[in-house]
This record gives sequence, C-alpha cells and structure tokens, in this order.
Amino acid sequence: MPGGKKPGPSVKDDKVYEKLRDEGASKSKAARIANAGAARSRSKVAKKGGKSPSYEDWKRDDLEKQAKKVGVKGRSKMKKKDLVKALRNS
Repeated sequence: MPGGKKPGPSVKDDKVYEKLRDEGASKSKAARIANAGAARSRSKVAKKGGKSPSYEDWKRDDLEKQAKKVGVKGRSKMKKKDLVKALRNS
C-alpha cells in the first residue's frame, strides 16, 4: 500500500481492496467486495450475481432507459441495434 497506510481494521483482504480502489471503486464498495471474498471462496461470490437477459431480448424502451442511465448521447434517435451496440461499448 502506498505510504504503508492500511485501509482499516474492517477490511479483510487489503490487496483486493487496494486493487479495487485503484480501479476507481468507492471505499465502501471496495471494502464490501474485499470482505465478501475473504468470507467465502471467490468463486462462490462470483456465482452469486443474478442473470440478465441479452440486450437483444430487451424492449427498445428499456434499452433507451438504460442508455439514459449510462449517459449515451443521441439515444432517442437510435434504432434498437444501435442502442445495443452503444450499451455494449459504454
């Protein structure tokens, strides 16, 4: 850790925490992920996430809402295939 500064006693896996912070994760998110991996095996933590249908299966309106959420410009004039491409590249 830079300067020998530890994140705090509540963080169970300092290396994972620091890597996530370097990638831009917030302190609380980095701590949550580092602690989840330390409490259970990493593969079990990874499998915990939900399943989401492919963007091709989404309705156009839902794609546009998601595009708005992530800040895609010009989304209202895009066709469905263009929205899918923009979301995948955002």
